[in-house]
Amino acid sequence: MARAPLLQLSGISLTFGGNPVFDGLDLVVQPGDRVALVGRNGSGKSTLMKVMAGLVEPDQGSRIVPPGVTVGYMEQDPDLSAFATLGDYAASQLAEADGYRVEMVAEGLKFRPETPVVTASGGERRRAALAKLLAEAPELMLLDEPTNHLDIQAIEWLEAQLSETRAAFVLISHDRAFLKALTRATLWIDRGEVRRRESGFDGFEEWRETVWTEEDEARHKLERKIKAEAKWAVEGISARRKRNMGRVRALQALRAERASMIRRQGTAAMELESGPTSGKRVIEAKGLEKRFADKVIVRGFDLRVLRGDRVAFVGPNGVGKTTLLKMLVGEVAPDAGTVTLGTSLEIAVFDQTRAQLDPEASLWENMTGDPGMRVSGNSDQVMVRGTPKHVVAYLKDFLFDERQARAPVKSLSGGEKARLLLAKLMAKPSNLLILDEPTNDLDVETLDLLQDILGEYDGTVLLVSHDRDFIDRVATATVALEGDGRATVYPGGWSDYAAQRPQPVAEVARPVKAEGPKLEAKAEPVKAEGLSFTERKRLETLPAIIERLEAEIAKLGEFLSDPDLFTKEPAKFRKASEAMAERQVALAAAEEEWLSLEERA
Repeated sequence: MARAPLLQLSGISLTFGGNPVFDGLDLVVQPGDRVALVGRNGSGKSTLMKVMAGLVEPDQGSRIVPPGVTVGYMEQDPDLSAFATLGDYAASQLAEADGYRVEMVAEGLKFRPETPVVTASGGERRRAALAKLLAEAPELMLLDEPTNHLDIQAIEWLEAQLSETRAAFVLISHDRAFLKALTRATLWIDRGEVRRRESGFDGFEEWRETVWTEEDEARHKLERKIKAEAKWAVEGISARRKRNMGRVRALQALRAERASMIRRQGTAAMELESGPTSGKRVIEAKGLEKRFADKVIVRGFDLRVLRGDRVAFVGPNGVGKTTLLKMLVGEVAPDAGTVTLGTSLEIAVFDQTRAQLDPEASLWENMTGDPGMRVSGNSDQVMVRGTPKHVVAYLKDFLFDERQARAPVKSLSGGEKARLLLAKLMAKPSNLLILDEPTNDLDVETLDLLQDILGEYDGTVLLVSHDRDFIDRVATATVALEGDGRATVYPGGWSDYAAQRPQPVAEVARPVKAEGPKLEAKAEPVKAEGLSFTERKRLETLPAIIERLEAEIAKLGEFLSDPDLFTKEPAKFRKASEAMAERQVALAAAEEEWLSLEERA
């Protein structure tokens, strides 16, 4: 016998003072559903989740939850004013005998229930809200960005908990790896319409592109039909006025249909401009040591960063990633050791606390009030990579409208604040980017664009992030801070680190190199297998082979991007496609060979 839905929304319409957020929305969540809720920042994901939780009343429609079904919602900014500690809040809806559940969850999420509310950070409050939800164990969990402010270990713990739960859940997250591992269905909010696909996030982007392609084709067909009807109207209407007014009205209806089509929101026009080329050596750190009281951040740490490196710093919250980052750029002095910065450095910093933004000031004031962006004698223009530009026009490049330009920063969502900070960052030329948790709150499309921009950036990037997928896409090397002063460099991104790290971690003791001689860290030496003379020569030549194959693949990709090539010159298209496939196979083999030899070296 079929089980009743856990939650049903019927005919939901909601307007916040302007265009409708939703209109005639129908939605059902069944027992066992594991749903990714995706969409652009500002599309209404959190609003829809609050409607599902019963916290926002729609203008029209109904929300039905069967008797006895419990629905839990993780609040982004919970009101803790009535509680002395985070644990009091997390256990507030539990029977006294069930208080142990909070302790169990708190251990996995790594927060202290005894923390006083008055001293708790925003991240600790959000972890308490997540702990409250998990401890209560409702039949339907609504999770809005649960991985924000969690380190990778806590994210993996949460991933394991959700993978084993019998409860249904709806999940908003920017963390691709998290979404791919957990979801079996996808709800996509796009311009007020909610589409459902009975497949997890893994296939979402391909599905989205298919939908958009079909939309574009339908729009083009409609445009052609309108042009044909308009031509008929101009050329023949006078002779057939009485007889064909119906056709004229049909033309008007076609134009109304075209006007009703809501254009997709574009991606932000983000761009990074490199400053003057830095010296080849960007950072040279030797023998770094740093401690605060009994807590050791690093001990005997060596690191060389060369121009063009992308270095990710990973480890548990509080282990000292940001402190190490600040030591490497000279903001914090080490207790021992030296840091030498290269020549001609122009540093741009993305701070996870958003301290560069004044929450009480407007977006306009935040941009024009920055001395580095101010245009002398002009309060409505900003300097963007050396060129004056109207502040509203520049904000529009980052998907803010004129109304938002005059609104205070504190009215923005987390994703919008991150986008505004990126706008400030990208207005100035730089050759060394410091990105401390840049991925928090950004939607998938903006993360894609940021990744592409970093790939084309000529400078050097130091990155702190808990987003495993983003690290994999960006990093050429990963510095793992593992506690008690241990900091080890691994070539590649998160997946490479996860595959290489020994168990237990305390046995790490191997010199590691990334990108040939470009980035090194030293540890206690161990005996290596060593390479033969022939293998050493092969290791030296492989980087040039890989570079050549990548260049050939790029040229073939550019050639194949011509949309008319297949129809006009099918033979050339076929040969180029075959050549592309051959080179991709050769590149994968060369990279695998390089990794194998480099590991043995």
